[in-house]
Amino acid sequence: MPRKIARRLCLLLVGVVPMISPAADPFYESSGGETPPPPASELRWWKGNLHTHTLWSDGEEYPEMIVDWYKRNGYQFLALSDHNVFAESENFWIELARRPAAAHHFPGYLARFGKDWVETDAADDASTFSRVRLKPLHEFRALFEEPGRFLLINSEEITDRSGTGKSVHMNAHNLNEVIPPQGGATVRETIQNNLNAVKSQSERIGRDILPHLNHPNWEWGVTAEDLAYVTDERFFEVFNGVLGVHNEGDELHADTDRIWDIINTIRIAELNAPPIFGLAVDDAHHYHDTAFHNHLPGRGWIFVRSRYLTPEHIIRALRAGDFYASSGVTLRDFQFDGETYQLEIEPEEGVTYVTEFFGTRQGFDPASEPVFDAAGVELTHRYSPDVGEVLQRSEGTRASYRLTGDELYVRARVTASVPIKYPYSDPPAPRRAWTQPVQPPARPAN
Repeated sequence: MPRKIARRLCLLLVGVVPMISPAADPFYESSGGETPPPPASELRWWKGNLHTHTLWSDGEEYPEMIVDWYKRNGYQFLALSDHNVFAESENFWIELARRPAAAHHFPGYLARFGKDWVETDAADDASTFSRVRLKPLHEFRALFEEPGRFLLINSEEITDRSGTGKSVHMNAHNLNEVIPPQGGATVRETIQNNLNAVKSQSERIGRDILPHLNHPNWEWGVTAEDLAYVTDERFFEVFNGVLGVHNEGDELHADTDRIWDIINTIRIAELNAPPIFGLAVDDAHHYHDTAFHNHLPGRGWIFVRSRYLTPEHIIRALRAGDFYASSGVTLRDFQFDGETYQLEIEPEEGVTYVTEFFGTRQGFDPASEPVFDAAGVELTHRYSPDVGEVLQRSEGTRASYRLTGDELYVRARVTASVPIKYPYSDPPAPRRAWTQPVQPPARPAN
């Protein structure tokens, strides 16, 4: 039937057939047993972690045990992001002789979930066994997920190396299938190739997949300049709770806060590109107070402001920058109205707070000098203090900064007077919160 004729027929039918109101239609009647549809939700904060490992790769615990820990400890969403694997196989068995951690923690797993859930290769009358079946995400997620209370997000850590040997790790969230590492001649090309693979899957399945760059200072793999020029990457880890990721930098490498400011200055001033946002994550591999205390959970997370707890709404809020990162400081609120950037801290008894607003102003000194290692290899660049300068510093549980209009961007960092809950370094890192960079409104052209 031609489209025009069909459209006219529909219009005629609308005019002829009486419209049935919901009140008069038995379809809408209630039998008294169902849950009513949810009302419009208010904006609220959802706590989550986007970087976690299980026995599916190099984590030491069973995935159900890990999810159970996060849910019991007040998180509302979690990404299990194992290396180059998506927990989907129906027939994945662990050889306990080859995985001592799996054998060591099996009694706890069995005690928590019971023999009817836990699967081994033992016969009913056997007293010993050698293998345990790891359950895929789609099999165990129903044990934990609750609408509006707890959400699991399909994720993977794409673990790669560039042709120069540098480590490049990227997480992808809300994916449908594993994305193999794409490689590349350089670090920048490797990042871009993996971003392209994420984008390709996203377009093919019609689902928004969120990528982020992990721990740039791990093995000193990714420099600020590398990340600045791959403008498709909008997220990176400003805090990762693992010893060895070098959040604090060293005498030759910038710390991750400094990296953040260099990236945003280059992007905005040179490339006319939007700023990058900063995440805090656990990157937990070990979950018990053992010799591996440098990989414990509960060190880094994000609070995302959204009406609904779904992967799509969480990702939309992240893309909008409506979230903050934390290693132990909780914010009651932060707002930017186009002129004033303000925040309020949820105080803890006996703890004091310092808030610093960082930014780079127009007309900054763009000069930089290369930094070389002992062998004369160029590592990165050192920039003037104009890049990421402290625009304002204040004490207390409230802070605000009024933009003058000449800032390229402004972001805030809150530092508490106490260390993070599970220190991984000596001296221990302080508890912090990081809000996302904002920019002054564009001025009308003359």
